[in-house]
Amino acid sequence: MEENVLFAFGLTLFAGLATGIGSLIALFAKRTNETWLSLALGFSGGVMLYVSFVEIFPKSQLYLVENFGTQIGTLYTTLAFFGGMLLIAFIDRLIPHEHNPHEARRVEELDTEAKEILKKKQLHRMGMFTALAIAIHNFPEGLATFASALADPTLGIAIAIAIAIHNIPEGIAASIPIYYATGSRKRAFAFSFLSGLAEPIGALIGYFLLKSWFNDVTFGLLFAAVGGIMVFISLDELLPTAEKYASHHTVIYGVVLGMIVMAASLILFL
Repeated sequence: MEENVLFAFGLTLFAGLATGIGSLIALFAKRTNETWLSLALGFSGGVMLYVSFVEIFPKSQLYLVENFGTQIGTLYTTLAFFGGMLLIAFIDRLIPHEHNPHEARRVEELDTEAKEILKKKQLHRMGMFTALAIAIHNFPEGLATFASALADPTLGIAIAIAIAIHNIPEGIAASIPIYYATGSRKRAFAFSFLSGLAEPIGALIGYFLLKSWFNDVTFGLLFAAVGGIMVFISLDELLPTAEKYASHHTVIYGVVLGMIVMAASLILFL
């Protein structure tokens, strides 16, 4: 397992810094490519939903049933799954609506909204709040990606890709208020990019705090929680946001494509 640590950390770093891609899109694109963004969000949601229910939950259940028996092991799996949902929901509730990076924003808003907000102190506060919101929300995602990659590198790759795709629109949402706060595209990019570092930082802190506890039971509980986190992100964030950018059918095509790609990758690596 120790030999997978650098690999798992690299995947987590890749997923976290994808916010920088979204930041670049927000700061330099002339307009939002809504169809592409909707497909990408749907794709990420499809990957997360499929891998959570088909791979992560059964793997978690297997670990815990082997240690606690069928009934108790399944109970612990279920509790950890919904515990992951409650954790990410609680984090979302802590973040004020106007600063939440998961609220859909368009590139065009850079010009229209910047004219409406005048006070420099308010702008600065908004930017710092948004960067902090990104960091707080990315922390458990980083631990989830890292723990998954540590236990199962193939599964870790799939989760890292899904998290990275979902971080792109998050970077877009983060850059807009940070740009208002500083008036500088470079600084907006820097703050948004650095906020993505919360994912690998979360991975490192989680690893050093929990590594002495890593065993089949710990991984079983973490896996179930990761599944709950990803299902919640998909249903609460990715799919509703995708529907704001394009038609319902476009979103569903992305979801199905994500599921197909995830299913094919799992079969190939059996």
